Amino acid sequence: MSEEHEGLVSGTKKLLRQPGLFARYANGTRLRRYQSGVCEAICRSVIEGRGLTFVVMFPRQSGKNELQAQLETYLLALFNDTAVDIIKVSPTLTPQALNAMRRLEKVLGKNVYLSRGWQKSEALYRSGEARITFLSGSPESNIVGATASLLLEVDEAQDVLPDKFDKDIAPMTASTHATRVFWGTTWTSNSLLGRELRAASAQEARDGQKRVFRLTAEAVSAEVPAYQATVDEAVARLGRTHPLVRTQYFSEEIDGLGGLFPPERIQRMQVTVAKEQSVEKGQPGKYALLLDVAGADEGRRSADGSVTAANPGRDATALTLVRVLPGGGSALPVYHPVLRQQWVGVSSAELRPQIVKLALDWRVQALVVDATGIGAGLCSELEHELRGLVTPFVFNSASKSKLGWDFLGLVDGGRWQEEMFAVDNTGEQARWQREFYRQLAFCQFEVLPGPDQHMRWSVPEGTRDPASGELLHDDWIFSAALVCLLDKHDWSFASGPALVVEGKDPLQEMDGKF
Repeated sequence: MSEEHEGLVSGTKKLLRQPGLFARYANGTRLRRYQSGVCEAICRSVIEGRGLTFVVMFPRQSGKNELQAQLETYLLALFNDTAVDIIKVSPTLTPQALNAMRRLEKVLGKNVYLSRGWQKSEALYRSGEARITFLSGSPESNIVGATASLLLEVDEAQDVLPDKFDKDIAPMTASTHATRVFWGTTWTSNSLLGRELRAASAQEARDGQKRVFRLTAEAVSAEVPAYQATVDEAVARLGRTHPLVRTQYFSEEIDGLGGLFPPERIQRMQVTVAKEQSVEKGQPGKYALLLDVAGADEGRRSADGSVTAANPGRDATALTLVRVLPGGGSALPVYHPVLRQQWVGVSSAELRPQIVKLALDWRVQALVVDATGIGAGLCSELEHELRGLVTPFVFNSASKSKLGWDFLGLVDGGRWQEEMFAVDNTGEQARWQREFYRQLAFCQFEVLPGPDQHMRWSVPEGTRDPASGELLHDDWIFSAALVCLLDKHDWSFASGPALVVEGKDPLQEMDGKF
């Protein structure tokens, strides 16, 4: 063996002993410190055959997927001459598993040792004798029978159903005692990732072997200063306590069940305004109406397509008038409720002229209408009379979930600002405002497992106010939540006073020229 060849072999062996050096010199990628610690711990368990289970929780866009591809390439190179299998499970085939495959291909393509030697067959990649297979962990996928002899990865584990893992995925290491890694972004405590986090933490406490890598935005920003700007923007837009900010950037779990509007969130919706500062009809400004139609919730859909309300006692049509104001430091506006109106047992034919009159009296620039079920007819009539102003919204499980998340973002961002002077009054507006806050206090939510992160939210059927014994509904909440659709409008707030430039009379300018 020549001296040059011996040096090459020695250098290769040195790189293969250290995954961080391998990524740097063989792939051209320098791992960040927080990535290196994760990579080395997993590789040590794999190489030594320890069969540990790791939980790795990274904030969004902090390099989790790149780390996975670097780790997988390293193991394929290290075990190139050994018949081993890596199994990687993603919540869906498209786009998640396909994206993971593309990331691996990109790293393999620039690796100095494997760039020309790896092969692909559908979702299986081979380098020498070592193989990695990508699978879908969706509930309907048929993945029984695969075996992970070297490593089992579950990506975005918060979106894989625990039952799917226990039945179809966990047996893949039953005969091999392979290392397992659950990758993901924090979500609810009852997710697969949350369950494995508690199990790994307990085992880590018993033997001192680090198994949990829980990264926060602060740790990422310490190495990537530009990342802080992204986090600051999200906090400014949604609020630090918003579930998406807490989970995606600060790795904090949220409860999958409970009250959607705890006291601190309700307090965030309130501002103190003197009574003399209240808005009167006809006062200049930008206004919009939000209409939740009686009985038109997502409910239960019959075979003939008709909707039966999930809460049959919810028979009130609720309308909220909001004033739209500039958002200060945000590009998005803030909303001040200035008037509420409610109708019980009133037909669409009676409602329509009253709503049209309100819209004209207040010169509203937008009207969001619940167009679900029986609301569709009223919405169509309003579109005819108020052309260009009406935005319909149809409630179903998906749209209602998104509306809920959007409304939380709007509230936590301080953009719903409720004037509290009415609470001290005994009139109709004060009563409806108190009803709104009682509904908020009893509104419950449930985050469903799975990649869509659907949320069910409502005041449960049959809920009664402990003080009065009256049934509580959620009409006012849904009416308020429709405000989220106003964000799509161009409100075009002027940054300063209007400037009028007087033009010359063109007839005078032409006088004497002919």
